[in-house]
Amino acid sequence: MTAKTRKVLQVLNGEILSPPPVWLMRQAGRYLPEYRKTRATAGSFLDLCYSPELAVEVTLQPIRRYGFDAAILFSDILVIPDALKRNVRFEEGHGPHMDPIDAAEIAKLDVRPVSDHLKPVIETVRRLRQELPDETTLLGFCGAPWTVATYMIAGHGTPDQAPARLFAYRYREAFDQLLATLADVSADYLVEQIDAGADAVQIFDSWAGVLGEDEFLRYAVKPVRRMIDSVRARRPNAKIICFAKGAGILLKDYRHGTSADAIGLDWSVPLSFAAELQKDGPVQGNLDPMRVVAGGRALDEGIDAILQVLGSGPLIFNLGHGITPQADPENVSRLVSRVRGARQ
Repeated sequence: MTAKTRKVLQVLNGEILSPPPVWLMRQAGRYLPEYRKTRATAGSFLDLCYSPELAVEVTLQPIRRYGFDAAILFSDILVIPDALKRNVRFEEGHGPHMDPIDAAEIAKLDVRPVSDHLKPVIETVRRLRQELPDETTLLGFCGAPWTVATYMIAGHGTPDQAPARLFAYRYREAFDQLLATLADVSADYLVEQIDAGADAVQIFDSWAGVLGEDEFLRYAVKPVRRMIDSVRARRPNAKIICFAKGAGILLKDYRHGTSADAIGLDWSVPLSFAAELQKDGPVQGNLDPMRVVAGGRALDEGIDAILQVLGSGPLIFNLGHGITPQADPENVSRLVSRVRGARQ
């Protein structure tokens, strides 16, 4: 078994597989009782992210249970602002918080400690590649500059990321500087993950959908292109998936604009549009996570519709966003069995 026969990697190289490979965003998470047990021993959520032993364990849990075709590093997109000394903390029931950043602080950001701060995460990647089955693709990841910046500006998540949008209008130069800084340190981080054994990486732009057309180009496309160009300048064979949640019709030019190898699709992307996007290369997605909660006919119909429309092209089967804590693990088993039983 070699990297060339890892199915997700095959699709990222443009191959069409039937049935398609399958993995799920947030597949290591609170819906699994084994995750909850490990999480309870970890201390804080960031302690879990920075413990190679525990992060490896929770990454492997869904692989042991379901045999997914890819494992994705267990970590969080906010380890980057944490490494930039923004005092990141996760409050139970309230999500992530950090010290909001202003224009003066952006100019003073010190990127020198970032690599050392993230060494435990890189060690997790290294151990995962050693412990995963040979046939399993290992995915690294990071947050896109726009999405990470929204949390840094507001100090927490907001419904429409209005604080970051307003800041970008008022302090354009400072905001561009923040995005450039995040793009550069994130590219370095992805290179380190690749060198540690990641077969491919995914860039999550979870808040791309709140941007207008011009802002999408400026804040979602260009910084990610800067990242990918930086990674490929050093690792020309790097395979990169980009997931811009909520981008809708703006995905039409997203692959070309970012030079991503594959684009992830959220569940709101019509399958007819997804098929058009697939003509230009691999797509990943895009089952509504609520179908995994509902199970039964709703789950089966959602899976079958995606396979019918996208299964004859380069497809990585996934959800349209992360699996929710309410999902029944048995429904995930049903999902995997149904996808793997499909033949085009």
